[in-house]
Formats: sequence, C-alpha cells, structure tokens
Amino acid sequence: MADLNKQRVVESVPQRGFFGHPKGLFTLFFTEFWERFSYYGMRAILVYYMYYELSQGGLGMEESTALAIMSIYGSLVYMSGIIGGWLADRIFGASRAVFYGGILIMLGHITLAIPGSISLFFVSMVLIVLGTGLLKPNVSSIVGELYSEHDGRRDAGFSIYYMGINLGAFIAPLIVGYVGDYNFHLGFGIAAVGMFLGLIIFIFTKKKNLGLAGTLVASPLSQAERKKVFLIFGISAVVLAVIVAVTIPLGLLTFKSFITIVGILGILIPTLYFIVMFRSPLTTSVERSRLVAYIPLFIAAIMFWAIQEQGSTILASYADKRTQLDFAGMHIRPAWFQSLNPLFVITMAPLFAWLWVKLGKRQPSVPKKFALGLLFAGLSFLVILLPAYFGGEDSLVNPLWLVLSYFIVVLGELCLSPVGLSATTKLAPSAFSAQTMSLWFLSNAAAQAINAQIVKFYSADTEMVYFGVIGGAAILLSILLYLSSKKIQGYMKGIQ
Repeated sequence: MADLNKQRVVESVPQRGFFGHPKGLFTLFFTEFWERFSYYGMRAILVYYMYYELSQGGLGMEESTALAIMSIYGSLVYMSGIIGGWLADRIFGASRAVFYGGILIMLGHITLAIPGSISLFFVSMVLIVLGTGLLKPNVSSIVGELYSEHDGRRDAGFSIYYMGINLGAFIAPLIVGYVGDYNFHLGFGIAAVGMFLGLIIFIFTKKKNLGLAGTLVASPLSQAERKKVFLIFGISAVVLAVIVAVTIPLGLLTFKSFITIVGILGILIPTLYFIVMFRSPLTTSVERSRLVAYIPLFIAAIMFWAIQEQGSTILASYADKRTQLDFAGMHIRPAWFQSLNPLFVITMAPLFAWLWVKLGKRQPSVPKKFALGLLFAGLSFLVILLPAYFGGEDSLVNPLWLVLSYFIVVLGELCLSPVGLSATTKLAPSAFSAQTMSLWFLSNAAAQAINAQIVKFYSADTEMVYFGVIGGAAILLSILLYLSSKKIQGYMKGIQ
C-alpha cells in the first residue's frame, strides 16, 4: 500500500475513543475477542467429541486418530493464513476477508452443533480452517492500519488487541467446557453464537470506527490476472475433487495418508520459502546472512510449538483420563485446563515486558531467549512425567501438576513468542517482509504437522517415555542453541 494511501486510511479513522486509542480498536478488539472465544471454546471440547463413545455423545474415533486429527487441524489453520493474506492483498481487501472468514467460521460451528455423522464433522473442519485463514491474519493487519508509522501508541494498541485475544481464549473453555460436558452440540452452538456476536459488532461499527482501514486492496490484480487466477483456482478445485473422488473409494486417501501428506507439507512449505528468499536476487548478502541466523531460531520455534500445542491434544487427554477432577470440594471439567495458558499469558506478560526493559542492554540476546523458551518447554514435559514416576501410571494425578506444567510452558512462550515476532521483522529481507511474517506462523503449522505423526506413540503405557523423550530433546536443543548463540548473533549482522 502506497504511503499516500496509508495516510488517507489513518486520516479516515477517528483517532480517539477507546482508551485513548483510535475508535477502530474497539471494533477489532471485540471482533477478535468473540472470534477467539468461538475458536478456543470449540477447540476445548473438540478432541473429547472425537474420541468419546457414541453413547456419550461423541463420534467414537480411536483416541490416537482423534489426537492426530486435532494436530492436523491446527496445522491447516496456520497454513490457510497464507491464502487468506494473499486474497486480501490481491482481490478483496482485509475488511471483506474478515467478514467472509467470520461467516465461514460461524457456519462451521453451526455444522458442528448439528448432531450428525463424521462427514458433517469434516465439512465443519473445512469451513473453520478456511474461515480462520481469512479472518485471523487480516484482522491483525487492520489494527496496524489504524496508526501512522510514527504513532507512539502503536505498540500499546497491539498489546490491548492481544489482551482481547487472550481474554476470549481464557473465558471460552470455562463456558463451553462446562456446557459441553453435558452436551457437545450445545457447546459448539455457544461457539457459533460467539462468532455471530463478533460479526454483529464488526458489521455495525466498522463504517463509523474503521473508516477506510481494511478496505483498500494493497496490490490488486489486473483484469487479465483475475481471469487467470480464477481459472487456475477453478481447475485446481476440479482436479482436487476428482482426486478425492477417485482415491477415497480405492482406499488410497485415508486418515493416515492425509496426515502424512499434511506432515510433508508442514515441512516442505517453509523449506521452499527459505530457499526462494535466500536465492532471490532481491536479497542482499547481509540479508542472506540474517536468513542463515533465522534458520536455527525457526527450528527452535518448531520444537517449542510442538510441545506448547500439545496442551489441546495430549494434555487435554491427560486432563480427562489421568487427572483427579474432584479436587478441593469442586468438580473440574477437563476442558477448563485450557484456560490456564491465556490466564498465565495475561498475568505474566506485563512482568516479562517490565523485565526486558529493566535489564536493558544486559538482557539475553535473541538466540539466548529462544534457548530459555525451549528449556522451559522441555521442563514442562519433564514435570508432567513425575506423577507417574512417584505414584505409578494407574493412579489419578493431583491437578496441580497439570497447572504447573501449563505455567512452565507459558514462561517459555513469553521468552520465545513475542521475541520471535520482533526478530522476524528485523531479520526479514526487505523484499519479503510480509512473507517472512507468514513464515514465522508456519513454524506452528510445521510443529502441529509433526505432532500429528508423534501423538500416536502416546498411551498410558508409554506416558513416561513419551514426555521424557520429547522434553529431553527440547532441553538438549536449548543447550545447543545457547552454546551457538554467539555464532548465530554474528550472522545477524548487528541486529540485537
């Protein structure tokens, strides 16, 4: 988007009206709050819905299959963000992408709310993956359009917006988890209502609060390009439909083969991104050096997210089957544990922000912060194997062990996630700045694609080995990263 257009957008937005920030922040805060409420509410009970027996209102899948599908689903959500960003930049703008995405997400949750078959379940997954890919990256980009590049409120605005994300993620499992304990479909219905409320807020306040933000297409396709793109999309859709129609009856496309395909894509796509950027004539020698420094950070991020994202798969199953749910005079719903991550992020993020400012030039370098993040992630898995070591694999575990595991991994997240976002903007080649940010989010997609392959090794019999091997691998990688930090810092060419 040209500088002149950026200025036009900023001037069209009322610059006061929400805690001293542009009025549009109100619209985007609550749109994203309700979208995250719907997403995390659905996710809190989804794995249980998949592996609970038909008599319990579930789909009766094998638990290992349900855990793998959950990971694949998370991976596809992050991959689809690339498509959503491209469509907004080239065809219909961020505002329409948010609206279309919200509609698809709501329809997906409504489909889940209808008691039905596994076929309906997969239809809902497709709708939610496509919808989230359209909405999530674009609502964030509109936040950036509310402020001029030199507006000192920008970072604080994103912090307020980030708080909306975590508030929605915190409240949703408590409400949807409680209702879903009685009826899964009613829980999914509440998630659909959440997205509906987000859409209502967006539709009725965007004209007054957002001005031109999100309406301008950054790099629109020409008429000839549009025809070519739509032709390619149409042919691709037909070819894909034919492949699916042929391979499913022949038994070639199964749960296992699809999981393998997504697993390969999860690694292949970011690898191709790195190769294209590194070999591009638009990338300078200094930028190539910084890309080399970014590779070990990216690998560390994959390892970290592989552990953190198991909070909604392996640890969700652990909460359901291995944890003492009647505790301190109350009955705990297993889905409630998924509120712990956003709760700890909300409470601890200001402390970490203060700590880095307080340390100033004495704070750890970017590679050392990543190493710390990996160390905490590994420790979170070693902590959760201790109850089985001390009390055996058949006894129910005190829920405080699970709380401690979630807390420790959040310490790692606050060392790695915001630092990773910042490092990505600094290390990105200037010609690929937006695409490098997409690449950062693909670290999560790659992690969950890998998880889909490894969760099948988890069972009551392998619990200690599973947590021990993965936790130990993360700690070993953190040590190697720490020891290599000085060399990596050298490749960063002055970036701190």
